[in-house]
Amino acid sequence: MLDKIFPKIHTEGYKFLLIFIVATIILYFIHGFLGFIGLVLSIWVYYFFRDPDRVSINDDNYLTSPADGLVLQVQETNGPKELELENKKFTKVSIFMNVFDCHVNRIPCAGKISQIVYKPGKFFNASLDKASEENERNYYKVQNSSGEDIIVVQIAGLIARRIVNESHEGQELKQGERIGMIRFGSRADIYFENYKPLVKVNQKTVAGETLLAKKK
Repeated sequence: MLDKIFPKIHTEGYKFLLIFIVATIILYFIHGFLGFIGLVLSIWVYYFFRDPDRVSINDDNYLTSPADGLVLQVQETNGPKELELENKKFTKVSIFMNVFDCHVNRIPCAGKISQIVYKPGKFFNASLDKASEENERNYYKVQNSSGEDIIVVQIAGLIARRIVNESHEGQELKQGERIGMIRFGSRADIYFENYKPLVKVNQKTVAGETLLAKKK
């Protein structure tokens, strides 16, 4: 029960939480109301960086969501040119993470990370289509047990200014394991073939647990 009220937080959150706590103390001595505002913001920072444990299905026939958030789109499209997949067709699912969602991202299937490509960029609102091509982003090419490529893209948003990568090329991961996080509002795209989407636009997802697609 306590882990629901006081979840553990990501290591990236400690420095931000310390800054906000110190600021809150200073603001309190200036004016009680300012201190209260600082306290509310400190609580928000704590919950923003929460890193709860998740239980995945551990089934190669399914892809699980890489992010908590809201499904923005489910569509057929070309693969990312950054991975030289622009001439190959994929199903793409985009998930928007607002500032109240957990921002720890997870691998959608068991597999090996064959390639990671980082691209610096702009900071448009992550809910916009152009964010997928123009914002700061990090690409993960994952080879599943069938030898197929599953692509996960972390995309920074309007407020976010850093993508945190916690994995490396050649790493073998189980379904639902952490691959990194994005600070503040952002987005995650996933590209796949030979799976049937199980989610719809405006559906809420939970990273590592929501079944995103099923093997055809």
